Amino acid sequence: MNPRLARISLFPIKSLDAFEPERATITPVGPIAGDRRYAMVDAEGEYVNGKRTAAVHRLRASYDDPDRVEFSTPESDADEFDLTTDREELAEHLSEQFGYPVELIRDDTGMPDDTEIPGPTVISTATIEEVASWFGLAPENVRRRFRANLEIEGVPAFWEDRLFSDQGRVVDFSIGGVRLAGVNPCQRCVVPSRDPDTGEEFEGFRERFIEKRGKTLPEWTDSDRFDHQFRLMVNTRVPEDGAGEIEVGDAVEIVGEREETGRNRVA
Repeated sequence: MNPRLARISLFPIKSLDAFEPERATITPVGPIAGDRRYAMVDAEGEYVNGKRTAAVHRLRASYDDPDRVEFSTPESDADEFDLTTDREELAEHLSEQFGYPVELIRDDTGMPDDTEIPGPTVISTATIEEVASWFGLAPENVRRRFRANLEIEGVPAFWEDRLFSDQGRVVDFSIGGVRLAGVNPCQRCVVPSRDPDTGEEFEGFRERFIEKRGKTLPEWTDSDRFDHQFRLMVNTRVPEDGAGEIEVGDAVEIVGEREETGRNRVA
């Protein structure tokens, strides 16, 4: 095997489409710099995301630069906004799309889904292709459903399950010169069951996923953290000797297993 970093995906606006740079910086607090820097919230300060409303899936966001976004929907032409200067105008635009007041908030440390394990999420290209075959979907469709930050090629399906161990243990691995600690297989929500373009539910998605995941489970997935089958990709933390620049093509290497310290939990 020759594991290498195949793709970097960061999500400038939480719950929306990815920006895919050739290189990125892993921050000392965990997330990739710029990942989920912005988030849509309602009048009560609650996230407007795919878990709460399928309407999120109909909103397309594209980026030439992570601070400039172009929005479109199936019914509307594209509108471009600068996220550093046009946030009020963008909030008005989003409020019109969702039909209720929406604000765009910013946090430069990132707003990851898992605040206890805030490092970049990891999956392999072969896993995406395998899961796509279960549903007769294109790999890109599955990639957008599961929304991992880092994708590794040159390995078999579910190789990333080697990056976590039992409760109380983590697996150190490196990407180029950057050290990360694999902690937990990611528990999935309703979002992967929806079409990433329309929000339409794939009937029986969870049930089929659980059946297929069980039948294809590698022997190296044996861990008490893997307590049910609706888990895919790996949550990570940044250890004391982590943080730094990564680039597509960097070699990926498992360093070893150790006791979990809980470094870099965020509130």
